[in-house]
Amino acid sequence: MSQSTTTTLGETLSIASGLHGRHLTRRLIQLYVGLTLYGVSAALLVRSGLGLSPWSVLDQGLAEKTGLTIGVVSIVVGAVVLLLWIPIRQRPGLGTVSNVFVIGLAIDGTMALVPDVHGLAGQVPLLVSGIVLNGLATGLYIAARFGPGPRDGLMTGLHRVTGRSIRLVRTAIEVVVVATGFLLGGSVGVGTVLYALAIGPLAQFFLRWFAVPEPEAVSTTVATATPAGVILRR
Repeated sequence: MSQSTTTTLGETLSIASGLHGRHLTRRLIQLYVGLTLYGVSAALLVRSGLGLSPWSVLDQGLAEKTGLTIGVVSIVVGAVVLLLWIPIRQRPGLGTVSNVFVIGLAIDGTMALVPDVHGLAGQVPLLVSGIVLNGLATGLYIAARFGPGPRDGLMTGLHRVTGRSIRLVRTAIEVVVVATGFLLGGSVGVGTVLYALAIGPLAQFFLRWFAVPEPEAVSTTVATATPAGVILRR
C-alpha cells in the first residue's frame, strides 16, 4: 500500500473515529447544537458592534474587503486553516470538518434574522449574550469529543511541532489574526477584551456541565482545545 493511500486511509479513520458507543446520539446532538449556537453567538457579537472574538475580527475584515458574507468568509478561512494541518500532520475529526461549515452557515442565518442594534441599551445585552452563549456552545461541542476545530487544531499542532508553550503559540496566532483583521477593517473593541477574559472560565464551566462519560479505554489525561486555549483535564 502506498504512503499516500495509507495517509488517506488514516485521515478517513480519524474523521470517522468516535462514531460508536452508547452515548453516540447524545454526542452528535451536542456537536451540532454546539456548533450552531457557536455561529449564533458570533453573529450576536457582530450585531452588538462592540468588538469581536479574534478570528471573527479577521472574518469581518476579509468580508469588508471581498464583499462576501462573514459566514462564507468563516467557511473559507476554516478550510484554509484546515489545509495548514497537512504539513504539521494533524488529523481531523468529524467535529473538525463540521466546524468549518456549520458555524459559517449559522452565522449568516443569524445575521439575516437579527438586525443591527444602536445604543448601549441594546448593544451591551447582545454582547453579554453572545459571550455567554459562545462559552456554552464551546462546552457543548468540545465535550462531544469529535475533534477540535481547525483553528484550535492549528494551535495545538504548532505547539507539538515547535515545542513552544500553548500560551505562546496561542498568543502569537491571535495577535497576528487580530492585527490582520483590524487592518482589513474588522471590529476590535471592549467586546474583544471581554471575550478574551471570559471565554476560558465559561468554556471550562460548560465543559463540566455537558461532559459525556468517556469509555474506560480513554486515557486519564485529556487535552481539549477551546477558542481561548487548551484546557487540560485529568
